[in-house]
Amino acid sequence: MTPLDSSGPPYSETPRSRCEFYRRVCSLPTVIDPATGRITMRAGLVGAVMMPTEIAHRVKTILDLRGIAPLPIVGHPRADMWTFLTRSDIRPIKDPVEIARLLKARVVVIREGDIALPSPIPDSLMVRTWVSPAISAFRPSGEVVIACARSCLTPQSQR
Repeated sequence: MTPLDSSGPPYSETPRSRCEFYRRVCSLPTVIDPATGRITMRAGLVGAVMMPTEIAHRVKTILDLRGIAPLPIVGHPRADMWTFLTRSDIRPIKDPVEIARLLKARVVVIREGDIALPSPIPDSLMVRTWVSPAISAFRPSGEVVIACARSCLTPQSQR
């Protein structure tokens, strides 16, 4: 076996080391559930926009073309959803028709509650992966992410 043929990483990542990375490098206010190894954070200082993967792919493409990067995006494979971590700058939408259109399309703004992040501990109940990993404290504007999602809604989802 050559040095390039390694069977695993040169270190063992733990929920604690991952949580520290999220805190120090990404400025995410994360905590670990000691019983499960799940890593979560409270929404507030950090916002999030969750949407179906089909819409999220289009939103990510628009943001990539605009040069808005890096985009921290958490995937929820079982639910076929993505969560964009954003700045918490999303103003409440006052138009009930627009709210209904977003809800029908399953586009949800997360302003409060816990946001689960990927953990190195496998969890059969809550699978989270990085579609585009958090690598810095940069997060796109939540207003921009919502605007892109709105622009991606098809006429069928607008009815």
